[in-house]
Amino acid sequence: MVAKAFLPPIDEYKHKIEQIWESNWLTNCGVLHNEFEEKLSRYLHVANSTLFSNGHLALEAAIKALELTGEVITTPFTFASTTHALVNCGLTPVFCDIDLETCTIDATKLEALITEKTSAVLPVHVFGYPCDVYAIERVAKKYGLKVIYDAAHVFGVEVGGRGIGTFGDVTMFSLHATKVFHSIEGGILTYDNNLLTREFHLLRNFGITGPDVVESPGINAKMNEFQAAMGLVNLPYIDEEIAKRRTIALAYRAGLRAIPGIIYLEDNPGVKHNYSYFPIVVQEEEYGLTRNAVHEKLQSYNIFTRKYFYPLTIDYPCYRGKFPGKLTNARYIAERVLTLPMYGQLTLADVNTICEIIKEIRN
Repeated sequence: MVAKAFLPPIDEYKHKIEQIWESNWLTNCGVLHNEFEEKLSRYLHVANSTLFSNGHLALEAAIKALELTGEVITTPFTFASTTHALVNCGLTPVFCDIDLETCTIDATKLEALITEKTSAVLPVHVFGYPCDVYAIERVAKKYGLKVIYDAAHVFGVEVGGRGIGTFGDVTMFSLHATKVFHSIEGGILTYDNNLLTREFHLLRNFGITGPDVVESPGINAKMNEFQAAMGLVNLPYIDEEIAKRRTIALAYRAGLRAIPGIIYLEDNPGVKHNYSYFPIVVQEEEYGLTRNAVHEKLQSYNIFTRKYFYPLTIDYPCYRGKFPGKLTNARYIAERVLTLPMYGQLTLADVNTICEIIKEIRN
């Protein structure tokens, strides 16, 4: 499979959820939820973290809390959730092209897209590779823009010794089951501004401030105790999981290095990576087959890959023709990208087999 959720020893999870039976507290900021929130702040090296039931609702909460208006510059090379969150909040996404080396938003092209309606930038860290956070910060400060990072892929990543969640005004992490670290479902918002804590708490719980008081419009986005229990039991294993994925990534690179037309991403200097995905770019001119052909041929060997991200969000039927953008690099990558199987339980023998098959099917 292209992804496989990490599951801790079942006895450890059973032991943790026994506390739920003891407290009879299932949701709404229970003991496990609060413990999980505190431990996440320490692990991610952030000042504040607020948990949500999933990453998408967390992202919408961040947009609402920062009171964004008008246009927000973002990337089309992302999961649908990023674009949906902006549209659902009544904002107009303005799409910026990506950098070919990292597949993240090209910070050098941001200024040309800024108008009097621009209120923020919503970049996406992709495949475990961070955006050019320093360049984005310079542009945002120059024009007085807010920055919300979609960090669904970069749990545990650090740039220059700083946790990735310390950049921008707010960062959203996804804790979905397919991620490098998960709590079955879940999302986190990290931020420096302490004043946002109360706003996020209101937003995730209908705006309720007391038994008879609803202070503002809100949603139901609270993480329950079963999710928090899974996160707490998984957290001690995350560094080991990342280390295993690093070994797998190095094996992939060694096995694919000599194959013409197969391009992969290397580690970035000064970045602590989490190896959440292993994408390749298939260059038909050199390799001899299209990305789609490789995808289908591998499937015939019971190797399931994913065209991730394809299509671009701007090309989904619900958005097609609504938002213009010069997206040469994003389209190039979207038409050629393929993510190979990547998870800690994957054996090196399987990695070698996958690489050998990729080498053989081009002949």
